[in-house]
Amino acid sequence: MPKDVIELITADHREVEKLFDRLQAGGADRVAVLDRVGALLVAHSRAEEERVYPVVAKRAPGEKDQVAHSEDEHEQAEGLIRRLQATDPGSEKFDSLVTELVEAVRHHVETEESEVLPALREAVDSKQLHELGGKFRERREEALAEAEREAAERRRGGEPTKDELYRRAQEAEISGRSSMTKQELADALEHQG
Repeated sequence: MPKDVIELITADHREVEKLFDRLQAGGADRVAVLDRVGALLVAHSRAEEERVYPVVAKRAPGEKDQVAHSEDEHEQAEGLIRRLQATDPGSEKFDSLVTELVEAVRHHVETEESEVLPALREAVDSKQLHELGGKFRERREEALAEAEREAAERRRGGEPTKDELYRRAQEAEISGRSSMTKQELADALEHQG
């Protein structure tokens, strides 16, 4: 039986925690682990923001403020990941940023699992949770593939990633940005600027 959205979200949380342990332990694969953490967090955030949070805000209106706060926390985590990607993995600054990222994400996970997800479970029935799980999984997989491609581009030293273009579009308040392709984001930013 397919998993419901709450099971999928919490499974991602556990996977990120394991990756954090590897990232904090150091080692030669730190850049690869950071790329995986970054890809997973971005994919998870996009899927939640586009597929889950609108349902929570509509069906559990008492959670609207927490949903908005969660989106801010996603943005904070993505900013920390970008800073980590631009920092020497052998430096003390890298270790400090890893600690900041881990603390921020753990706080987010704790709040989400103790407030947002229980409110969602109360607001919708089991069938809807499974349907939402399919939508979450589909969007997460799309975003994960995009993020992994962008990590490979970044390692090659290429053009701005979709994540960077998305961040710029967010700052420019370009509507519809979450459903745009990388090229559409670049075009929208070019036409705005």
